[in-house]
Amino acid sequence: MRSIIILTTLISLCLVFPIFDNFPQLSLLPQSLYCKNRLIKLAPNEYRLVSEDEKLNLKRRNQNFIDMTGQIPIDVAVEQGLVTKPVLSVWQKVFLIGSKQITSLKKTIPIYNYPKSTKYNNEINKLFALIDVDFMLKKLTKFTSFYSRYYRSESGSESANWLHGQVLKLVGEFKQIQVKKIHHDGWDQFSIIVSIPGEVKDKVVVGAHQDSANLILPSIMKAPGADDDGSGSITILESLRLILEAYANGSFKPYNTLEFHWYSAEEGGLLGSIDVFSRYSNASEVVVGMLQQDMTGYVQGTIDAGVEPHFGLISDYTSVELNNFLKLIIKAYNSIPYHESKCGYACSDHASALENGYPSSFLIESEMKYSNKYIHSVMDTIDRLDWDHIKEHVKLTVAYAYELSSAKDLH
Repeated sequence: MRSIIILTTLISLCLVFPIFDNFPQLSLLPQSLYCKNRLIKLAPNEYRLVSEDEKLNLKRRNQNFIDMTGQIPIDVAVEQGLVTKPVLSVWQKVFLIGSKQITSLKKTIPIYNYPKSTKYNNEINKLFALIDVDFMLKKLTKFTSFYSRYYRSESGSESANWLHGQVLKLVGEFKQIQVKKIHHDGWDQFSIIVSIPGEVKDKVVVGAHQDSANLILPSIMKAPGADDDGSGSITILESLRLILEAYANGSFKPYNTLEFHWYSAEEGGLLGSIDVFSRYSNASEVVVGMLQQDMTGYVQGTIDAGVEPHFGLISDYTSVELNNFLKLIIKAYNSIPYHESKCGYACSDHASALENGYPSSFLIESEMKYSNKYIHSVMDTIDRLDWDHIKEHVKLTVAYAYELSSAKDLH
């Protein structure tokens, strides 16, 4: 009798507790018996079935992952030996993968002929003179004023609408430039894509994630997210503004289509970006390079360690060839160097591009060991950021976008 009471209580919690409201039905077991498991990918060959609470606990332990629930049906994952079939228990378990892979997920990353020298130095350096710190400070101040940008919160949806409005203001009357809301199943915060058409449809992508999260209680507690990833979101917003200045005066017209992405739900396991790049893959879209800007403004860690200000160029689970192109860009356009660093699997949205066969790179504010330790808390605030450092990320983003979107003969 006691076990029946416990079972009934837990089933009731699964049915009524809000954290489970918006996730897809699973067909393997009765919904009430396993509380809507999520399929996550923690490494190239490691999958688990976890609950939403276990996802949050992994984030608290700095364990990165991609939430693949919308990409791989759980019954297929079980059939392929990626995870063990869930047992008939209300107690959530972590299930390790077998040795098999879904063959459709084995994607070869193309190698492109990235430029071996920079070509547009005069044009790009003129744009650097237009970088507006006051503009960025004003926008980031507003962006961090939302109580939280958590992707499942009302304020997270409101912040996306505000950001979308800012993008529309920048694009203005350029009717040929598309601004799209990408809606996702299961939550209201949408992703945003700006597409500047080129002579060819091959895409050059700049990305950042717009959401924030307080990992203590993400649905309840404040999360200003100034650095993670307000800084990256505003970095690419300013970069877009500068690119549009050049587009307006006729000095820039891309050969490859240039896109700026603001992803929803990165903190939920790259949910927004994996949806975006899976859609691109399913539509056979070509992405010749994706650059992620996630955390661009914190330097106190390097100062405290007596280390020079630098970019953290992530070397694991990124494209070697695209990284080499970024090294070329940094040498030509930036006043600070790069230090190579590692962040593990799926540490930001570049992993979603790579997962779908697209070359991607990730540049963070410093080596990971010096990066911002205040993220995912109420203490991730603007006063901890260095605007000279953010300017360097803007320079790099503009130069990458301009040079690579103008490059021909990449194939």
